[in-house]
Amino acid sequence: MAGFDSVVGNGQIKEHFENAIQLNKISHGYILNGEDGMGKMELAKAFAQMAECEGQGKKPCMVCHSCRQFLSGNHPDIIYVSHEKPGVIGVDDVRKGINNDILIKPYSSPYKIYIVNEAEKMSVQAQNALLKTIEEPPSYGIIMLLTSNAEGFLPTILSRCMVLNLKPVTDEEMEAFLRKEQIPEEKISALVKFSRGNVGKAMRMAQSESFTTMVEQIMTMLRRADQMNINELLGFVSVLTGYKLEIKDCLDFMEMWYRDVLMLKATNDLNLLIFKEEYASIRQVGNHKSYEAIE
Repeated sequence: MAGFDSVVGNGQIKEHFENAIQLNKISHGYILNGEDGMGKMELAKAFAQMAECEGQGKKPCMVCHSCRQFLSGNHPDIIYVSHEKPGVIGVDDVRKGINNDILIKPYSSPYKIYIVNEAEKMSVQAQNALLKTIEEPPSYGIIMLLTSNAEGFLPTILSRCMVLNLKPVTDEEMEAFLRKEQIPEEKISALVKFSRGNVGKAMRMAQSESFTTMVEQIMTMLRRADQMNINELLGFVSVLTGYKLEIKDCLDFMEMWYRDVLMLKATNDLNLLIFKEEYASIRQVGNHKSYEAIE
């Protein structure tokens, strides 16, 4: 699929970009804000391809010189800003990757588009170095900052960029996407629950051979946690570490389960549960724990 058709969800942002391109009202600075896996890079790439396309349609034509360069990964006017140190984007990275380069006019396209991934890693000095370029950009310059923490930017950066906050995709959108990706039907329900609208997380889990077994292990542990001694709990922890998945993913799953325990205890409404099929176990835990204990 071409352009924004390849991006799952976030219809409002896609519509904003499409209108900006069609009406020639593109901002010189964008901040795409959302947790990792939400599709920031996919949106930025789709925007860049559409903005540079030589066709006149509402979608990239896929055949013009610009589209062919983009699809080959060699478009000279779409620049992915890199940085030498993995943990920080320094002032030299910004000066070399953006400030100095943006003074050179585009090679063959109407815009030069700079995509900065993990832009929250910019140091204060790097942000200050970027500020002057954002304040007085050349007419062809577009800077896209992709971040999981827009609040970490200087107020002056925020005030001079269009901030677009990505939202989780709906369960229906996620199910349709996973089916399109030919994910086995028996995995889809758990993936939708686990990912909570994060397409990247869903695909990462779907590609894990041990995902289904891991979920079963976690659910067994959660159902029985109150009756297990410390050695049994440590045994489950040892098993879970063998799946080589991020501990945050396991903790997120547990947090959702206890969220259901708290929700059912407070509202007695089955429809509010994420894990509806675990109603009996969730009810049992809630009946034997105070609100403080659940928290």
